[in-house]
Amino acid sequence: MVISIIIIFIVNFIKLPYYLNLPGEAYELSPIVKVDGGDKATGEFLMTTVGVSRGQINPYTYVWSHISSNLELIPAEDMRVEGESDKEYYYRQLHAMDLSQNVAIAVAYEKAGKEVAYKYNGVYVMSIVKGMDAEKKLEVGDRIYELNGKPLESSEQFIETVGSLKKGDTVTVSLERDDKKLEKVISLMPFPEDTAKVGVGISLVTDREISVDPDVEFDTSAVGGPSAGLMFTLEIINQLTEGDLTKGHKIAGTGTIDYDGKVGPIGGIVHKVVAADKAGAEYFFAPRAHFNYDDAIRKATEIKTEMKVIPVDTLDDALNYLESMK
Repeated sequence: MVISIIIIFIVNFIKLPYYLNLPGEAYELSPIVKVDGGDKATGEFLMTTVGVSRGQINPYTYVWSHISSNLELIPAEDMRVEGESDKEYYYRQLHAMDLSQNVAIAVAYEKAGKEVAYKYNGVYVMSIVKGMDAEKKLEVGDRIYELNGKPLESSEQFIETVGSLKKGDTVTVSLERDDKKLEKVISLMPFPEDTAKVGVGISLVTDREISVDPDVEFDTSAVGGPSAGLMFTLEIINQLTEGDLTKGHKIAGTGTIDYDGKVGPIGGIVHKVVAADKAGAEYFFAPRAHFNYDDAIRKATEIKTEMKVIPVDTLDDALNYLESMK
């Protein structure tokens, strides 16, 4: 008996190289996204989330995931960039959320005929390749605002400059970290997995600040990722313009949004369908790309929901559908 208890205890602490995805929550967006002086709606737009295990799972959870239809095993390498720490993953997800908010603001205000002003402040370091010189000198979250003594505006500018250099050349970057300004000299090296290519060994995203009138504010707390882009955009447009796009309905959905208004695929859509159904949503917008819509339809059929799943490729697809609703 004692031996069995010890074995159960030990197995509980064995970690397998998987994470677990499961249905998250569906959040009403009007308290989260607020346009100054914006119109009120009689219905609701909902953003949906996926629940993710905080750490790698144990054998018991592994077995249970094969029994429950609402649990999904995700290989660790599919969740994280190789060598990425918990802190780096968390930062990357929060920054992806910030970026999706900025894109949603730009697309929504332009669709509503409002002026959008941009200010470029450099680039953020999103990940660092192990074994490169940058690993010893940069950190995820650093904001690089100068490259070789010249103001840096975008990731494209950084890539173009570095692309003209060769192995052994150096670049000088001026950066901001924890409110401190630093300067680092970084040598270009071959990439470990592709020695024919040389570079600094970092992934970047442009720090683009958006100014609009009226102001819009977000309160997303610790929710990360880019997948609420479409729903953010719809909520902002609804508050910016006269009338009510929801027409009194409860409308959930998911999908990234780009500056051209294209809706991109996301992960874990089956879990978002379940979350939306539990929240009482009547409609669910699903990206058509990468079989997201097909997966959503399959899950909706499995759980026997009355919620209608609508495929979208663009923001206009969603707007046209909303306009056609009674």
